[in-house]
Amino acid sequence: MMPLKTFDEYLDEGTVRKQSPDKLRTKSLISESANSYKILLSFVEKMNLDDNNANHIIKNVYDIIMELIRAKMLSDGFSTTGKGAHEAEVSYLVKLGFSKRDVEFANYLRWFRNGIMYYGKKFDKIYAKKVLEFLKRIYPMLKRICE
Repeated sequence: MMPLKTFDEYLDEGTVRKQSPDKLRTKSLISESANSYKILLSFVEKMNLDDNNANHIIKNVYDIIMELIRAKMLSDGFSTTGKGAHEAEVSYLVKLGFSKRDVEFANYLRWFRNGIMYYGKKFDKIYAKKVLEFLKRIYPMLKRICE
């Protein structure tokens, strides 16, 4: 996996574009993320984590985090498009003040989610638990930044 470029590099190359802030879409993404977060926690509480639902958990955690990052980007007047868009969104975490460790974890999550979606990669409950713990720690911080 290639290391992330800086957000400004993605902006310079056109993967990130400056635009007018989109407050309606921002609110929609924050709301959708909150609903998805509650549903995921409820699902895990009722079903428990196991190897059979690990990929489901990982994909949903990724979506929840990305919805909040996109919400903040839209609120700040940025959007992404094309090849490298997801990497650019993850790199925005640096601009938001997240630690290098958190940004790296989010980037690995992006990478592994792509493996699930496009290459049939299968993860176990041990990794899904780490991903869920990451979400529980990072979600409140991201949500606070978005509001």
